[in-house]
Amino acid sequence: MKIDAGFAEEAVSRALKSGADQAEAFIRSSRSLAVEIKDQSVDSLKSARSFGYAIRVIKKGRLGFSYSTDMSDVGFAVEKALEAAKFSDEDVYLGLPEGPPESSDVAVFDPEIESLSEDDAVRNVMVLEKSAYETDNRIKRIRKAAGSFTVSETVVGNSNSVLASYAATSCSAQVTAIAEDGNESQMGWDFGAGRFFRDIPFDDIGRNAAYRSASLLGARRMVGGKTDVILDNSVTVDFLGIFAASLSSEAVQKGRSLLAGRLGRKVISEKVNLTDSGCLSGRSGSSPVDDEGVASGETVVVRCGILENYLYNTYTARKDGAPSTGNAVRGRFSSLPSVGITNLFIGAASDSHTVRGKDILGSVDRGLYVIDAMGVHTANPVSGEFSVGVSGLWVEKGEIRYAVKEAVISGNILDFFSKVRAVGDDVRFYGNVGGPSLVISDVDASA
Repeated sequence: MKIDAGFAEEAVSRALKSGADQAEAFIRSSRSLAVEIKDQSVDSLKSARSFGYAIRVIKKGRLGFSYSTDMSDVGFAVEKALEAAKFSDEDVYLGLPEGPPESSDVAVFDPEIESLSEDDAVRNVMVLEKSAYETDNRIKRIRKAAGSFTVSETVVGNSNSVLASYAATSCSAQVTAIAEDGNESQMGWDFGAGRFFRDIPFDDIGRNAAYRSASLLGARRMVGGKTDVILDNSVTVDFLGIFAASLSSEAVQKGRSLLAGRLGRKVISEKVNLTDSGCLSGRSGSSPVDDEGVASGETVVVRCGILENYLYNTYTARKDGAPSTGNAVRGRFSSLPSVGITNLFIGAASDSHTVRGKDILGSVDRGLYVIDAMGVHTANPVSGEFSVGVSGLWVEKGEIRYAVKEAVISGNILDFFSKVRAVGDDVRFYGNVGGPSLVISDVDASA
């Protein structure tokens, strides 16, 4: 449904008249279409609409919060928020962003997605399955070929003259292909997501999933020991997920970040930068403002290996005496804003450290090209210790020799990224996290 920004202003006004010192209204509506294909037929087709709003108040230094899906219920929602404030602890760091807000000029709306028909959505998801089967005759099954298409609108307003609204679209595609040869089977997966339909290559995603599964057929165990490792850009993204939580100022303030107390210090290789940006047109995590109405921005968190910044929302920024970096996020309209990434990506600190993606295997004399990692999410987010199962391809003198199965790489995430020797020019985003191929030296690998 179309959101009237005046509703946010009305909700804030009601809260102030009822005794709030500060008040905020956050409103989001969306409609989505999800498609799953099996054997070139529709296996599932689901459409959904949602609408909801949240009221956040501050009264006498205490926080109150409530939410509703009924616009006519706004008076009661305000009362519930004020009632909740009576039972919360006083907190001197509470406060809402100051306005009037600026907003980033970032493209996040695609009319093609807004007008996409169900038939067109189905045809494109069919391409995922079809292209996977056509890539290699050893692809015998497709476990999941799925796509989603969403249109949303967000409004956020508060009593400090913030009033911002924007419409956004998103599109995603994923497929899992299974290759078989005799009694052996291997699985490969690929995924794409963004704000614009034209940026989702359904055929390439299907082909990539097929290639990954077929390339692992005939896999055998490798000899364990210290080795160079080449991370496929999808695996680089998996490992960046460990960093994502540690960059949050909220995690730092609670002592739950492996980067706590390391500002101004070298934490990873000087050959890479790590950046968070909500201003990348077309990317999944981009928006003109964050979920508190603060203008989205770009923050270099690690420059040439040195930790320069954490990510902040308004509350954590006040605690540290720092400005918000525009990283307030809400999982749903019914959630309070926390700190999260927008679009997080790693890249070369200078051109001298960059290798063309197609040449990166040739830069390794002996090593393991990792194309799938399992259990990266189990890494300890505070210590950074990890031990994950991987599969991939053994490389000698730049040539693939054989597929590798049941290998394990282990270490500490900061030490791991401190050993980056080369950075590919092939950055690819998987959702709101992006990374290139990386060559990492002296990694502990066991079979």
